[in-house]
Amino acid sequence: MDAPTIWRHGDRVNDATVKQSIEDAVLQEKVGDAVVLTLHAPAFRNACSTEMREALLAHLQDAASDESCRFIVLTGADGHFCSGGRLPPDMKPDPERTRRNVAVLHDIVRILYRGPKPTISAVEGFAFGAGMSLALACDYLVAGDGVRFCASFGRVGLMADAGLAWTLPQRIGAARARDLLLSGREMRGEEARAVGLVDELVPAGEALERALASGQRYAQTAPLSLAATKRVLGGGHDSLDAVLAAESEEQPRLTLSQDYAEGRAAFREKRAPVFRGL
Repeated sequence: MDAPTIWRHGDRVNDATVKQSIEDAVLQEKVGDAVVLTLHAPAFRNACSTEMREALLAHLQDAASDESCRFIVLTGADGHFCSGGRLPPDMKPDPERTRRNVAVLHDIVRILYRGPKPTISAVEGFAFGAGMSLALACDYLVAGDGVRFCASFGRVGLMADAGLAWTLPQRIGAARARDLLLSGREMRGEEARAVGLVDELVPAGEALERALASGQRYAQTAPLSLAATKRVLGGGHDSLDAVLAAESEEQPRLTLSQDYAEGRAAFREKRAPVFRGL
């Protein structure tokens, strides 16, 4: 396992020994085929500062273009995923600053939801506010028992952001989503699993390990196929005809790929294919 890349206020520091002493950081580790991104602000239950959002976006952009990365895992440090956003308490409201901060979140969500790599959230403890939004923007969600989800935006006079009003109904249906978004009530482990908000519920402390194991199935699929499928799924198509039109654009391109030739050869030769994303 490589040493984590640690971001603090925009500066990269390749030094695993300071991992536990740095706040407002995003840690990056390469674990086999996966890139693991860890939100690291334990004193704030990993609530994201502006610098952390910008660092997370930069890491996601790097991982999305890394040919050796087959899937991305997003998690949090010290038993919590992310308790939302964080601004200094004495900072005055500024609509333009808020618009810029939200734009960064939007770019993060676009990569998680429709970027070229499969994404898995490994969620322990609190996933509140924007933390819940980030977890649900991923393709697959593994949670440790004791997890607590809450669309807590209304408790501070805001509305859900980072795409939660789209991703939450996709997972649990419109009626349940409206209840959570409007009431701000918590949803915990077993209920979250039962309604489909969580894909896998595992013992507390095991979410990251299970997420890495679950992601191995993505490593067996051709990378260009995964990227095309995510583009279609995340393309905002609102009808069958729109999906068929997207297929007509994507499928011909895939037939020209080296991976398609390799897949056909492997099928004929009755062996496992070796995909390279080319």
